[in-house]
Amino acid sequence: MTEQPPPYWLRDNCPCAECRDPRNGQKLFQINDLPSDLTIAASKELDGNLEVLWSDGHRSRYPLTWLHEEADGDGRTELDKRLWTAADFARGIPEADWAAYLADPTEQAAVLAAVRRSGFAVLRGVPTVERQVLRVAESFGYVRVTNYGELFDVRVEPDPNNLAFTSAAIAPHTDNPYRDPVPTLQLLHCLENSATGGDSGLVDGFKAAAVLRDESPEDFETLTRTPVPFVFRDRRTELRADRPLIDVDPLGRIREVRFNNRSIGTLRGSGSDLEAFYAAYRRFAAITLRPELQLTFRLDPGDCLVFDNTRLLHARTAFQQDGHRHLQGCYADLDSLASTLAVLNRRTAALDGIAELFAGEGAGEYLGEAVTMAEHMLQAAAAAEAAGAPDHLVAAALLHDIGHFQGALHGRDLMRGQDNRHSHTGADWLARWFGPEVTEPVRLHVAAKRYLCAVEDGYRARLSEASEYTLQVQGGPMDEREAAAFAELPGAVDAVAVRRWDEQAKEAGASTPDFEHYRPLLAALMR
Repeated sequence: MTEQPPPYWLRDNCPCAECRDPRNGQKLFQINDLPSDLTIAASKELDGNLEVLWSDGHRSRYPLTWLHEEADGDGRTELDKRLWTAADFARGIPEADWAAYLADPTEQAAVLAAVRRSGFAVLRGVPTVERQVLRVAESFGYVRVTNYGELFDVRVEPDPNNLAFTSAAIAPHTDNPYRDPVPTLQLLHCLENSATGGDSGLVDGFKAAAVLRDESPEDFETLTRTPVPFVFRDRRTELRADRPLIDVDPLGRIREVRFNNRSIGTLRGSGSDLEAFYAAYRRFAAITLRPELQLTFRLDPGDCLVFDNTRLLHARTAFQQDGHRHLQGCYADLDSLASTLAVLNRRTAALDGIAELFAGEGAGEYLGEAVTMAEHMLQAAAAAEAAGAPDHLVAAALLHDIGHFQGALHGRDLMRGQDNRHSHTGADWLARWFGPEVTEPVRLHVAAKRYLCAVEDGYRARLSEASEYTLQVQGGPMDEREAAAFAELPGAVDAVAVRRWDEQAKEAGASTPDFEHYRPLLAALMR
């Protein structure tokens, strides 16, 4: 390492089970619990880790790859966005089929990533039924209920409390700027659009703000430091939020745009301040109307637009009442979308890691048998699948020996006469992504062998030479008391099933599906 981190930072990030709950990663101590004279007594790099002995006797171990990671943010500022103009979508806008989005985690992740990075995506083929927009929001998060209700209808109303509910053109704007916090996501689902006109438009507000910063830094600065009163009133509602048109984070990066001419109240201040604000406001408004920044498209029935309401300005052309235009909308929040995307990416990374084990270490010898470890596990999964086993048992059969690659002791140690307790190690490792329906048969599959040897005539005689050897290392057949206790365990029946497929899975050259065949099954089971 080129530079050792400060002691309190390093100790605050200790990943051991004494410092963090291994189930949820939350810290088990307060920062002031640490000694006031804390120092590093000794440290060394070993096997890709920094090992630290602290002055209070505590020991910590940090992966060097983690120590060298770059600082990242929450993904909300311009730093993590693709700022765009209309020409950037000449080949098409981010879109996906609703059925594919629901069925394929990769497709869902791509849609959510587009919303995070470009600010929007369109789902096609969403059923044109009332309230379906809520189902779309619930596919990645939670509906934000406002004074408009859990959803709202965008159509001509006889007594509208908002110009959106007329046939008039609507200039680029963000919704609900008079709320704090503002709803960060908006969804618009087209149920009908047979009227002439009524096309939808989007403007990247971050891009518009960046253009303003480049062309007139003083105006940009004015709009970031001037609180604007945004107000909404009707018979039942009185809302106000004083926020700048352009909000930046402490490092000066654009984080949020609030822009809605219809909702700006009366700004008070000195004449010079008001003059400066209105000059900047007019310049910014003119930028948002530049043709090259305006992306226009038509929503057809079944299209659902999902967009970032803290970044994108949305608009609508006027329409004639020679047909019907009916959209249903709702609000949601970016944090839920970001959470869902992060979990999808985490699952993908986990599956990639498991796939690498099958292709890498799994290609090695399987503890004295005629097959590799990967061949053995794939054969066990194929046997479970052929038997019509439920998905969770196919997964358990596929992953039952994953513990030989995890933990302090390897499968090689087992063959040298030292029990590596791979069933427990594997179950604990898999529990980060899978529920007990998968992990408990894995945890109990070694015990199931010991159980079957005790209660089933002829079972032990069918064990391979290597399996007989590991049986002795793992404790031998159960006694009567142990067997009775095992049979009462909730996962015992499933563990016995996995054990039988395990014993069948040692045929050299047997043809089986590869790991990718089981990937969708594993993805569906992950939590």
